[in-house]
Amino acid sequence: MSTLFSRLAKWFHGQMPTHEQLAANRYTAHFARRQELFRFTRRSVPRGVAAGIFVGIFAMIPGLQIIGAALMCVPVRGNIPLAAAMTFLSNPATTPFILAASIWIGNHLGFHADLSTFYSLYESGAGIKSWLYWLLSDAAPSLVIGLFVISVVGAVIGYVASIWFWRAWIGRKHRARQLRPSRTAIAAPVRTEAGV
Repeated sequence: MSTLFSRLAKWFHGQMPTHEQLAANRYTAHFARRQELFRFTRRSVPRGVAAGIFVGIFAMIPGLQIIGAALMCVPVRGNIPLAAAMTFLSNPATTPFILAASIWIGNHLGFHADLSTFYSLYESGAGIKSWLYWLLSDAAPSLVIGLFVISVVGAVIGYVASIWFWRAWIGRKHRARQLRPSRTAIAAPVRTEAGV
């Protein structure tokens, strides 16, 4: 469990943009000045994770996802670097599955989009024009409703999971601190019979 947690923490740390990168970006420079949005606390971490998952899945537009996640972190006081890292959950490898699942959910909620057309467009490597024609048909409401449902459910799961990971990480730190000998015990002189 500890190796899985340390690997996951290392991966997240590698995915998060640095404070300097956010300060250099003209869209996020204003937020980089607010230090409380970059602190890792028990409240800001779950909020940042939830905001990043929500925007990353619902927006589906690379580039705007990080900016949207940063904007969403301001009112909820979430951690911006974690929110930016969470937007990478929707990437070229996961996007087709997210789109297919959102259309399926939208269809089951009463809207209509043809999944066979979606799969044929995907498999044939259709261009943007073909995708836009398909989206401007009756597929758009189904897709948007499905994306909204998936992003809300994903944000709730991410929020709860990050609370659990945060508590496990803090508990591990406390246990490690308790196992270490205290400095006063090490520094205290040992009295001998001759010194009494």
